[in-house]
Amino acid sequence: MVFDFTFFAFAIPATIFAGISKGGFGSGAAFVASAILALILEPTIALGIMLPLLMFADVAALKPFWGKWHTPSAKTIMIGALPGVILGAFFFSMVNDQAIRLLLGAICLIFVAYQLARHLGYLSVAPRPFKAREGYLAGLTGGFSSFVSHAGGPPVAVFLLAQGMSKTAYQATTVLCFWLINILKFVPYAFLGIFSGETFLAVVFLAPFAVLGAYIGIKAHWMIPERLFFTITYALLAVTGLRLIWISL
Repeated sequence: MVFDFTFFAFAIPATIFAGISKGGFGSGAAFVASAILALILEPTIALGIMLPLLMFADVAALKPFWGKWHTPSAKTIMIGALPGVILGAFFFSMVNDQAIRLLLGAICLIFVAYQLARHLGYLSVAPRPFKAREGYLAGLTGGFSSFVSHAGGPPVAVFLLAQGMSKTAYQATTVLCFWLINILKFVPYAFLGIFSGETFLAVVFLAPFAVLGAYIGIKAHWMIPERLFFTITYALLAVTGLRLIWISL
């Protein structure tokens, strides 16, 4: 890994964007940063860089949303996430970088397709009351996809949005859950050799931008229409996803 102009030209905007998503918009779109970095780095290196940065963003976002989460949903998601993380670690140990790029690209496109289908009215999530079984399943799926691609947000979002909870309760619940999930991921990431001296050096360079992005996101949560943010997000994800699939094939 070379810390040259290309690296910082991709890494700094991606890190800020991930922080904004984590701090203000709980859609799970922060994984776009890992996908962007995977365009110029090996996917395992990209994931290793992003995990500590996402953890910094989690901590920055915890205080403003502290205590505003939906406790029953948070509990079931976090309990379900533990076996999901374990399954993710087993899967990760058996695949190569090209398979991870292909998976990242596919997740990008699936995420965009799902969100567009919802916005265009082709797919609707009918409001329904909290069900613990669905929370455990969301946690399991979210823990697995978070481990292998930092993309645990979408399955958790489906579960939370179906309950019709407020924007702030939804955001607070995702911040709390992924704060814990990211902590759970750290040790197996270390055992799998995903971290290195270079990844931690990159984290040192990029950590201020992750925190900056989180604080921008916290402000944007109250000020910027979600439609504008997600329009930009979907465009980034679509282009990045197609490029990752092309590279992997």
